Amino acid sequence: MGSLWNRIRGSSPQRYARLPLLENEPASPSKYRRTSRSSILRWAIALVAIAGLFGLYGLTRVSAAPTNKSCDSIDEGYRCSPDISHFWGQYSLWFSVPSEINVEPPKGCSVSFASVLSRHGGRDPTLGKSMSYAMLIAEIHNSSRAYPGKFAFLKDYTYNLGADQLTDAGRQEMVNSGAHFYRRYSKLVSKKSPFVRSSGQNRVVESAQKWLEGFAQAAQEPVGTIEVTIPEGAGTNNTLSHEICTAFEDGPLSEVGDNAQAIWASEFIPSIQSRINSELGTNLTSKSIIYLMDLCPFNTLASPDAKISDFCHLFSKDEWRQYDYYQSLGKFYGYGNGNPLGPTQGVGFVNELLARLTETPVSDNTNTNTTLDSNPQTFPLNRKVYADFSHDNDMSGIFAALGLYNHTTPLSNTTVQGTDQTNGFSAAWTVPFAARMYVEKLSCEKEKEEFVRVILNDRVMPLKFCDGDQYGRCKLSKFIESQSFARSGGHWNQCFI
Repeated sequence: MGSLWNRIRGSSPQRYARLPLLENEPASPSKYRRTSRSSILRWAIALVAIAGLFGLYGLTRVSAAPTNKSCDSIDEGYRCSPDISHFWGQYSLWFSVPSEINVEPPKGCSVSFASVLSRHGGRDPTLGKSMSYAMLIAEIHNSSRAYPGKFAFLKDYTYNLGADQLTDAGRQEMVNSGAHFYRRYSKLVSKKSPFVRSSGQNRVVESAQKWLEGFAQAAQEPVGTIEVTIPEGAGTNNTLSHEICTAFEDGPLSEVGDNAQAIWASEFIPSIQSRINSELGTNLTSKSIIYLMDLCPFNTLASPDAKISDFCHLFSKDEWRQYDYYQSLGKFYGYGNGNPLGPTQGVGFVNELLARLTETPVSDNTNTNTTLDSNPQTFPLNRKVYADFSHDNDMSGIFAALGLYNHTTPLSNTTVQGTDQTNGFSAAWTVPFAARMYVEKLSCEKEKEEFVRVILNDRVMPLKFCDGDQYGRCKLSKFIESQSFARSGGHWNQCFI
């Protein structure tokens, strides 16, 4: 059992080869996140049983040699089949989101502060989901009467995805992300090295390390280190991992996102379900259809060069847009503005950001770790460049706490709304794998006060809440003033009712 435990949890990230930067070669989307050790062992035993029944001996893959023939790139991100691959919700590989505002600093302005908040890179499914996907494939093999046309590959398909850890494609995403950050802020980081923090889960820590590798390769300097790793777990104060607001974690609010998704699934899944079952001769449930769609991004990520999986071609472009909206509902109502306590989960990080922007001590009584934040060694205020690594759900709460989507009206759960209707909100645009939010301070000629800009996945946010101008800039004082929700603690007083 010891060896199986090591395979599932992942061994030291240092065993992986250093990945190369990918240049711009032509082009050719939780609940299971945090599980106790005893629970994981029980899941592991169940997986072993399934492996024996269905021949699933590929729980963890041997890491394939990295290759430069990839759909991924430093500046544009994932470019293959964008008409479907940019509609996989939070399972999308990172891509540069269109921006109505020029992402370059306005003429006469220079960046004096840069912070990145990043999601981990692309991974295998969570352990619970991996088990469900394995059972789905077994069900298809046991009940399908035919594998016509584009379904032909399923006949000989063997489920061999791992669980919870980064894939090679996900590692490459993070190497490219580090290079992307360096390219953008090279003038600033030539004088100031980034202070790096990571939430404690293995895939997040490894993502931070790969980001540092990409940064170092682009800078042609030695690889830096993660200076603070904050443990994850119930009862642990960690602004990069929601854990301790019990009314949010365990009460009815934890089901708001699922309920919204269920209503939308009842609208868009039946026609897909009828088509798939008719083609295969199966009797797959609505949930199984969602899982079948999930296998598209996860099998794409399992390819070392992130080649579009055959699963992706089982569904139309319109069906992928419907799937993306399904995932967006989960983020909006589960962790964002659509959940009464969603924005409160991001308050602690926002108050840390304000402390860094103003170089003043953190003022917060929510989920900040006061021991770390009161120590200049573990929470310096004078570094100018910061990098934090987290998860998609936590980032969704932080975006909501900042007010980035305050002008997004509650999403419909019966009709697809495009990003033009949601003020740019979609899970693929906000929290894909390797998602990144840059917060900049700008010093501009003939201006006495510095400005703040927020850039989310290369999209300059308009910052209407602090009178953002045509360049997406708010004066620093206006930005600080606009964060009254975070500065007052949000609705933290409702967390333990």
